[in-house]
Amino acid sequence: VLSPLLLGIAVVLRVREGAPVLFGQTRVGLHGRPFQMYKFRSMVPDAESLLDGLWSQSEIVGPAIQLDKDPRVTKTGWFLRRYSLDELPQLWNVLKGDMSLVGPRPLVPEEDSMVDDWARGRLDLTPGLTGLWQVLGRTSIPFEDMVKLDYIYVANWSLWGDVRLILRTLPVVLKRDGAN
Repeated sequence: VLSPLLLGIAVVLRVREGAPVLFGQTRVGLHGRPFQMYKFRSMVPDAESLLDGLWSQSEIVGPAIQLDKDPRVTKTGWFLRRYSLDELPQLWNVLKGDMSLVGPRPLVPEEDSMVDDWARGRLDLTPGLTGLWQVLGRTSIPFEDMVKLDYIYVANWSLWGDVRLILRTLPVVLKRDGAN
């Protein structure tokens, strides 16, 4: 059903920003198993090499960097991020079984290494496209609180809870709450 949209985004990215159109990144999944998570590329191709000079400008405290006006984000990428369209390739991760529609946020290994003790329980469920973190504030939530929300989600998991989170995700995405 989403194939025309995915193809259209890929064509626009290729024409406006060049190759590659997809960005793959190692994330930590169920029981700590690493997997390759995919997104539409929203940053310049050498974004990782530009990271070191931006840490002092981060708006959040923790192992992740968050910038309101990240100079690495392309014009097309800005649009994709505002409407969470850059996340659509993660549906492939769902089909492969690396992710589910709802679950804890999949962290990069560097972030995952900062999670210890009881909070490691967040890895007891498959990571998801959406979850408590996404519907309660996304990028405005500090790293430590996001980890707690993921643990709370895992500890209180229910099918009905997942349905509610899916239904709450759409208005958050459409209002662009916490997107950047």
